[in-house]
Amino acid sequence: MRHSADTIAAIATPPGRGGVGIVRVSGPGAGQIGVGVLHRLPAPRRAVLATFLDGASGAIDEGIALWMPGPDSYTGEDVLELHGHGGTVVMDLILQRTLALGARPARPGEFSERAFLNDRLDLTQAEAIADLIDCGSVDAARAAARSLVGELSQRVHALTAAITELRIYVEAAIDFPEEESDFLADAQVSQRLQAIEEMFAELFASTRQGSLLREGMTVVIAGAPNAGKSSLLNRLAGYDAAIVTDVPGTTRDVLREHIDLHGMPLHVIDTAGLRHSEDRVEQEGVRRARNEMAGADRVLLIVDATTDALPSGPLPDGVPVTVVYNKIDLLDSSRLDEGKMPVRETTATPAIQISAKTGAGLDELREHLEACVGYVAGETGVLMARRRHLDALEHASQHVKAGRDQLARSKAGELLAEELRLAQLALGEITGEVSSDDLLGRIFSSFCIGK
Repeated sequence: MRHSADTIAAIATPPGRGGVGIVRVSGPGAGQIGVGVLHRLPAPRRAVLATFLDGASGAIDEGIALWMPGPDSYTGEDVLELHGHGGTVVMDLILQRTLALGARPARPGEFSERAFLNDRLDLTQAEAIADLIDCGSVDAARAAARSLVGELSQRVHALTAAITELRIYVEAAIDFPEEESDFLADAQVSQRLQAIEEMFAELFASTRQGSLLREGMTVVIAGAPNAGKSSLLNRLAGYDAAIVTDVPGTTRDVLREHIDLHGMPLHVIDTAGLRHSEDRVEQEGVRRARNEMAGADRVLLIVDATTDALPSGPLPDGVPVTVVYNKIDLLDSSRLDEGKMPVRETTATPAIQISAKTGAGLDELREHLEACVGYVAGETGVLMARRRHLDALEHASQHVKAGRDQLARSKAGELLAEELRLAQLALGEITGEVSSDDLLGRIFSSFCIGK
């Protein structure tokens, strides 16, 4: 347990007007602050109706007080919670009283950081708390809850244990050189490596889905002016998010909408029409459009199916593109034959036919976007994961594969053992067993104050 020298306090409920607001205090001075505010500490872990007092023993508010001595508390330290009425002024008065009695304002995420440092939860569980607060769908909430109760940690620990056992087996062979070749040629080593790689594959499947639930997909709608880009944005959003007229170049700036795509966050960006223009405002809009396209997970290139007009200028390298033929409601049925579409005949780019006006083809487009990132709505066993988790898993998996290759090429147990050690370190970054202060600072600074 790490015992902090200072005591922190913060309002743990959202700012604004509400029925209940909570001020949370944690640290060695929490008990003394409790006596100052309440004149006596309640019995541990029992909710008590109390009057919250100011420095002149005048009443600030009346509410519920909870006293939770460490180590059996959220942070592992002495914790005091004061549940009052949720007015902005009332909450601030209670917080200021705790600060006057010796606490300091908590940094964002500092309560959860202390819980991590005091081994009350590991790093994946701490991150799951923030993800549960921020989640935007039922599937995301369930995935975050599974990570919060430790399912991701358990899977990572099981994988680490399997790697550790194999490493011990290999290093035992190294200690007996005369028997090393027999040990390493044993089918048991190959079988264990295969079992470990299968565990990686299963964990990747669960965490990739969880990462999509958390981070979603960024899609940029691009194309020539008047191709129907803003109409498509409005259809996907379900309301008139963008102004739509028959005047080319109506959209000159970047418009962003966050849409729930069967549980996955879809970040849709509408952009200015791509064309050469002498108008400085429109030129800036085109520049911003190209910047957004370069950072997208996928570009939807909207083509007016009645004119087949393509936008001017090249598309960004390395960004996948889907051609979306819009306004098919205006075409003769014979034109809907995909062989008549010129872009399809000259590129390997996937293409979809839609009508943003009638909604035809929108379900196909949604299914296409899900398939592009491998998202499966409603999949069971999904674990909330962040990009850093996937990166660490990938690094660990690559070390195991490198160890297998080294063993096959050179029969060198030392090289296999070293790769297994590096795989262990990579997995330790996920749960926080191996971490830097810089990493912890970046993670917890993204939390809300009071959590």
